[in-house]
Amino acid sequence: MKIIGREKEKQELQRYYESPRPEFVAVCGRRRVGKTYLIKEFFENRFAFYFTGVVGAANATQLANFDVVLQEYGSGDKARSEDWFVAFSKLKKLLSSKTENGRKVIFIDELPWLDAPRSGFLSAFGYFWNTWASANPDILLIVCGSATSWIEKKIFRDKGGLHNRVTGRIFLEPFSLGECEAFFRDRSVVMNRYQILETYMIFGGIPYYLNFFNKGLSLPQNVDSLCFVKSAPLKNEYDELYMSLFKNYERHMKIAEVLSKKKSGMTRDEITYASGIPAGGHLTAALTELLQCGFIDTYNDFTKKKNGAYYRLIDSFTLFYLRFMQDNNSKDEYFWTNYIEDGGHRAWSGFAFEQICMLHISQIKAKLGITGVSTQTVSWRSKNADPGAQIDLLIKRRDGVINLCEMKYTKHPYMIEKKEDENLHRRMAVFAGETKVNEALHLTMITTYGVSKNGYFGSVQAEVTMDDLFS
Repeated sequence: MKIIGREKEKQELQRYYESPRPEFVAVCGRRRVGKTYLIKEFFENRFAFYFTGVVGAANATQLANFDVVLQEYGSGDKARSEDWFVAFSKLKKLLSSKTENGRKVIFIDELPWLDAPRSGFLSAFGYFWNTWASANPDILLIVCGSATSWIEKKIFRDKGGLHNRVTGRIFLEPFSLGECEAFFRDRSVVMNRYQILETYMIFGGIPYYLNFFNKGLSLPQNVDSLCFVKSAPLKNEYDELYMSLFKNYERHMKIAEVLSKKKSGMTRDEITYASGIPAGGHLTAALTELLQCGFIDTYNDFTKKKNGAYYRLIDSFTLFYLRFMQDNNSKDEYFWTNYIEDGGHRAWSGFAFEQICMLHISQIKAKLGITGVSTQTVSWRSKNADPGAQIDLLIKRRDGVINLCEMKYTKHPYMIEKKEDENLHRRMAVFAGETKVNEALHLTMITTYGVSKNGYFGSVQAEVTMDDLFS
């Protein structure tokens, strides 16, 4: 078993495997994040039954495939299954015939793709669990799917036969920076941490994308090979990704597009105005589905206790695609190699670095020594200051401190000059004046290589560097 990272998830799977009762576990997460790989590698492909749905296939095709797999696992029933009740009856008979002791692990992958309109799949699946599997302590049923919103609605919040039946949930998140480093080390891809950080800013912690890397190429060459050459494997990934996950994917893509242009996030009203999607049920459904699938997240404005939610696009590849690939008409197969010294690259990298910092709050808290302290991560926009002022990341702590975080992506130690020092103090003063906080304000610099120790360094109460994000 060769699984990079995923320590918590492996412990959970082991616990469910060793449980003395029947278990029904749902594993979900963004497409390409490695759900199937984790399950297959953890159990070393030793399943009592393993089946995967086919995207877009007709119900008759799914049933025919199910029958074929049943026979591969030893079912002697070669009759065609007329419906899912018959198919699951065959599965029950197959599993009952297995006399060996120990767990019988059933893995049904891409479950949402099996739920075709009027297929009756969910009714039959629920009947299978409720009438037989749930009464057998040797059964471990694992279902998996990338359409997390479907699993949330049809499995977790089902009002029918599957209501409250799931006994375990695992949400698989993208790799952290540290896990990416371990992944590349295992694949003999040699890069320093600065290069791995930029890789993360482009592809996120998605193992499927990272697995394309050629160890004989530099980072820019790999990016060109994956995204910009004529036959680049990720050239159409954006469209395929959203179309495979969402029924009305045009709305989801429009929301992603408008959010990609506002690094500090947008309110619902701002999204409605910018996207043209009317406020109401369709907008709510699309935002909820994007949240559940890990493409966006929400955070609150420091000064708004209610209705202060901002939505922010956090999927690195979506951000990169919309910025550099969607309308790229250059036909330059070495686009990224030639672009890395451009001013536009510097502007993008600063924005992307901020997003990565916000995805590694636990590592930031660890460096600050506040892992065990209750905190709230928020943002703030001035309502009165002219010129305007905002702070994209504040960590409000229960111990009477607020960390005001400044995030800087540079190739060398960051130097605070006089003008920058004045601007930092102005923002802190405006924040303190408008919010009337009583907590101590700690200016916290999050940089790649640290802050130069010049005459203005004394303003900094805490430092977090790139290396700390890899912990």
